[in-house]
Amino acid sequence: MAIFSKPFRVYFSPDKLFHESLHNILGFYPGNIALYKLAFRHSSASQTIKKGVKDSNERLEFLGDSVIGTVVADYLFKKFPFKDEGFLTKMRSKMVSRAKHNQLAIKLGLNKYMEVNNSRFKNQPGSINGDAYEALIGAIYLDKGYKFAQDFILTRIINVHIDMEEVETKEIDFKSKFIEWVQKEKKEFRFDIIADAGTSADKLYVIQLVVENEIAGTAQHFSKKRAEQLAAEQACGVLGI
Repeated sequence: MAIFSKPFRVYFSPDKLFHESLHNILGFYPGNIALYKLAFRHSSASQTIKKGVKDSNERLEFLGDSVIGTVVADYLFKKFPFKDEGFLTKMRSKMVSRAKHNQLAIKLGLNKYMEVNNSRFKNQPGSINGDAYEALIGAIYLDKGYKFAQDFILTRIINVHIDMEEVETKEIDFKSKFIEWVQKEKKEFRFDIIADAGTSADKLYVIQLVVENEIAGTAQHFSKKRAEQLAAEQACGVLGI
C-alpha cells in the first residue's frame, strides 16, 4: 500500500491533529474525516438524526464487519488451497471473533479515540473497541474503496498483527469442548444467569457454570453467549479439560 504525502487540505483542517494521529495509525491520510470521527462514536454519545437512526458507529460497524469477513474469507481460500470448508470456516471464525477484534483495536490504539458517554455505563461494554475497529474498516471502505480496504487489512492487520500459526492451533470454542467432555464423563451441568443488569441494548450478563452442583466457572459479558464461552473457558482450566 502506497503511503501518500500529506494533502494540502490537512494543513488548514480544524481536525489537523486527528488527521495526523490517524496517519500514524493507518499509514495514510483520510479523505472524508467525518467518516472516521463517526467510526469512534459509540451509541451512548450519539444523537438521533432520523427515524430512530443515530449518528453512531453502528452502521459503519455493520458494513466493516462484512468487509472484514469477505477479505478474510478470500485470504484463507487462497492461503489454504487444499483445506476443506470446515477448516476454512473455523479459521475465519477465529480471525473475525469479537475477542480478536478487541485485541486488534487495542494494538492499533483505537481505544484512545473512543467517544463514549460513560454516565450511561457502570462498566464499558466489552466489545466497544472491537466495534470501533469494524466501524473503522467500514469508514476506510467508504472513503477509499474495497481494494484499498482489502490491502489495508492484508498488509497492516493480518501481516503485522495476526500470527496465523497461533490462529490455526488455538482452541476457541471452549463451550463445545466443555460440553463434549461432560457428555463423555456423564456429568450434569448447567449455565445459570446470576445477574443481568442494564437495558436491553447494553445488558450485562453474569453467568455461573455449575458441574455436579459445584461452581466450575463464573464470567460476565454484555453478550450472553460470550459470557457462557468465558465461563466454559474458565471451567476447562479448572477441570483440566
